[in-house]
Amino acid sequence: MEFASIILTILGLALFETVSSVDNAIINAEVLSTMQQKARKWFLLWGILFAVFIMRGLLPTVIIWATNPSLGPIEAITATFSNDPKVIESIEASSPILLMGGGVFLLFLFFHWLFVEPKHYGLKGERFFYSQAPWFYAVVSVLLTIIVWFALQENPLVAFGAVVGSTAFFITHGFKQNAEAEEKRLMEKGRSDISKILYLEVIDATFSIDGVLGAFAFTLSVPLILLGNGLGSIVLRQLTIGNIERIKKYIYLKNGAMYSILFLGTIMVLDAFGFHIPPYASPVATFGAVGYFFYRSTKEKKE
Repeated sequence: MEFASIILTILGLALFETVSSVDNAIINAEVLSTMQQKARKWFLLWGILFAVFIMRGLLPTVIIWATNPSLGPIEAITATFSNDPKVIESIEASSPILLMGGGVFLLFLFFHWLFVEPKHYGLKGERFFYSQAPWFYAVVSVLLTIIVWFALQENPLVAFGAVVGSTAFFITHGFKQNAEAEEKRLMEKGRSDISKILYLEVIDATFSIDGVLGAFAFTLSVPLILLGNGLGSIVLRQLTIGNIERIKKYIYLKNGAMYSILFLGTIMVLDAFGFHIPPYASPVATFGAVGYFFYRSTKEKKE
């Protein structure tokens, strides 16, 4: 990759990680406000090391390794920088499976937000879709059926990747729903700081899956994912510490994150089907979606 392309990819990853995890930052800030100072400092120091180096670093490596069992763990990290023809061939052969799984996961994530989750309405039509919440399951089921049908014509393993992506969505969605209920219980008096820290670590791990899978729309390079997502995680921690109330005032940031997820999911699915997608498409789509809704938020804030 050229230097400019690498920088654009890292910045795009950092922006996507930041805006897609704003909900996570809000939960962290609310729970941290009920903890003692010592426990807060412990979480903000060791929690970020766990979030960046374990989840954002280890998870992409495990995913690359799982889709390329012939590679070792070290090769999984360095695969995209390797000149070994066998390694390059292995990555190219398995990438459609990975991209399809991640793409389906992100598309399901977007449609769940569009149909089910409460939101500030940033575009026309969002209110209508939100009023049709029961249709979410019908839409994603039909979408999965169509994707699997066409994928079976190309490669059964790519179709299996789509099923894995949908399975991963519903598993992580269940954890997030449980986290919302657990947050209310943790805000009650009598809960220990240790239990709150453990809860926050689990939440971080759950939310990191969205960012890691979305990162593969930018690049298959684990080091670049680690740099970009790590930078986004650091920014997110800074927001958690001192600026979360200010961030809440930008009411359409979540909309920007979700529409970037729609674009990234679409890019990954098309790429898995063999369409040529230029490497700058994912960063540009992310900057465009987030930038537009940041502008809308700023305008709304002034008014």
